Amino acid sequence: MAAVFPLALDVAALERVIVRPVDEFTDDDFFDFCQEHELLRIERNSAGEIIIMAPVGTEGGFAELEVAAELRDWAKKNGRGIVLSSSAGVTLPDKSVFSPDACWIPIERWKAVPPGKRRKFAPLLPAFVIEVRSPSDRRKDLHEKMLSYIRNGVELGWMIDPQSRTVSIYKPGQETPVELNDPQRVKGEGPVTGFVLDLKRIYDQLG
Repeated sequence: MAAVFPLALDVAALERVIVRPVDEFTDDDFFDFCQEHELLRIERNSAGEIIIMAPVGTEGGFAELEVAAELRDWAKKNGRGIVLSSSAGVTLPDKSVFSPDACWIPIERWKAVPPGKRRKFAPLLPAFVIEVRSPSDRRKDLHEKMLSYIRNGVELGWMIDPQSRTVSIYKPGQETPVELNDPQRVKGEGPVTGFVLDLKRIYDQLG
């Protein structure tokens, strides 16, 4: 029998629905739930609440892919880690399951997870994450998500907002990110030193 959940609608943004499953809802149940609704964006927070979001629009999909592609191209040349796409979920230490728009994982962390566990939402902590804000994303929600990454041990995070052309940079020990206004390029540091994201090229395509 399919699970029945009480729903809590986020009335400030109807694209976002919070599902509070019963205690018996396991990690495998959550994975299966995501596969059954693959067209939606689905994540889980540390409280076990399932967050269901509408798919991104066309422009958002373009920006996400381009950002991930630039990171992937750098990672392939660098050879020290791998990049996951926005459709991949990772389980963080606090049991939340997020799908960053792009993330870089050191190769030793990747290889430490048995292949069988990688077929679902593997317990993998990225060293670097990027989130690209879509028009349906509220900034405060993405801000909390970025803080969750950092509190779980992510070493560097970027939140890119194409609407305001800002990039917020998150690091451990800083609750308030450093905000860059309309940068043409953003340089990586720490785990991704040497990576340079060309935002001007992406913004030129967006018009």
